[in-house]
Amino acid sequence: MSLDDELGLAPEPVAGPPWKVLIVDDEPEIHAVTRLVLGDFRFESRPLQFLSAYSGAEGKKVLSEHPDIALMLLDVVMETDHAGLDVARWVRDELDNHFVRIVLRTGQPGQAPEQRVTTDYDINDYKEKTELTTQKLTATVRVALRGYRDIMLIERARRGLERVIESSAFIFSRQRSAEFASAVLMQLGNLAGMERGALYCRVPPEIKPPEGEPDHFVIAAATGEFERFVLEGGDDTQLPDPLAQSLREAYRRKQHLFREDHYVLHFVDSQHGESLLYVGEAWNLSPMDFKLVELFCTNVSIAYENLHLNQELFDSQLEMVCMLAGAAETRSKETAQHVKRVGLLAEALALGVGKDATTAESLRFAAPLHDIGKIGVPDQILNKPGPHDDDEASVMRKHAELGAHMLAGSKRPLLNLAAEIALTHHENWDGTGYPKGLAGEAIPFSGRVVAVADVLDALASERCYKRPWPPEDIRAFFAEQRGRKFDPALVDVVLNRWDELQAIRAKFPD
Repeated sequence: MSLDDELGLAPEPVAGPPWKVLIVDDEPEIHAVTRLVLGDFRFESRPLQFLSAYSGAEGKKVLSEHPDIALMLLDVVMETDHAGLDVARWVRDELDNHFVRIVLRTGQPGQAPEQRVTTDYDINDYKEKTELTTQKLTATVRVALRGYRDIMLIERARRGLERVIESSAFIFSRQRSAEFASAVLMQLGNLAGMERGALYCRVPPEIKPPEGEPDHFVIAAATGEFERFVLEGGDDTQLPDPLAQSLREAYRRKQHLFREDHYVLHFVDSQHGESLLYVGEAWNLSPMDFKLVELFCTNVSIAYENLHLNQELFDSQLEMVCMLAGAAETRSKETAQHVKRVGLLAEALALGVGKDATTAESLRFAAPLHDIGKIGVPDQILNKPGPHDDDEASVMRKHAELGAHMLAGSKRPLLNLAAEIALTHHENWDGTGYPKGLAGEAIPFSGRVVAVADVLDALASERCYKRPWPPEDIRAFFAEQRGRKFDPALVDVVLNRWDELQAIRAKFPD
């Protein structure tokens, strides 16, 4: 049984490009006879393409120009008594070509004894020219080409697996669903090619009916000519009927769907949301490509599930942090919404002044812990329905350093950022804040942005000691405190993106 039969990859024989055969011999009649004998030869329905070289040096040149030569019929004695052996060693050691099959043909076996040559040189067969009848030459070429085919199949599988591993590692590193979708589309293109492109559809749990199919699939990402379907509110109703039908069939079957000219991958996440990935058309996967894509799809399924399991765990942890931080602030679980809003507002403000998405996201996760130090403030001071006297204010101010002390020393960058925020979010731009009286850019950006987010939300919220401020009063306060209490650039974002920031607050009411 051949290698491809064992792997289950043997396709029906089909015509393809010819097998390249290089004849390296200084006798022109050898070239002529070889071409005559093998002129009608076929292996797996593919003919031979003959290349000729009449010296070792010329053979090296042809080999360099044609890395896909399958078989070299190599004479030993040419411009020197060992010219052919020099070519054989050069091919393996310098050209680093271990794929071409080398059949050594010699009319002077005494110059290159078979035992020494096969021991010292990486050749695949040794023949004396006098024994090469038509039948034996044909058999020799067939065996050599079969060996070349199998070794190239192994090499192609190796390279394909490397691409799958590299592609899988890339998608495993994506931490957001949108990044994940784009990464899968890109890596599938690298792996198997996509003549027209691909598109990625989401079926969130909230739009799935208890039974049957949803009215539409949301198009979340696309490449190639499918990019035009990625519009605001874009869905599968915009797609050509055959494409939409394949998506819905994969959805109904709850499995990958492979067709002659396209395929649809189906994924389910831990929140019971479903995704469909359409790739087409005219993909023309070989049996090997098909198995590589199946392997990649398995890895994608694992990565997708891990992504959502990790996100679910992270969201649960973040929710717990917000609840604990809110409870620490006013001993009331309702203010968990306040600390969550502060995180979201801090993220939006950071983006508004040009910070990158990663920095802004870190602020969203760390900001809810800004007042964690209030866990050490007595209830009668923390919840006093009125202004604090000097002694009470002194106790309240200690929460900044207490919170920083609680969070300091962690190996987690996010908690270190939270410690920085806890310590500095009551510093003022003009230096009149506490606990260290820092001013301007000496105050870490994290502290400056959370100071704005905290006050913005607090002024608009009801507390035991006050009613919510009217929007116009809040805007006037920030305009007045620009360059005094607050970073001027952040105040500009508050005033210029007022509606956007208020919309964030409205999503998480107390």
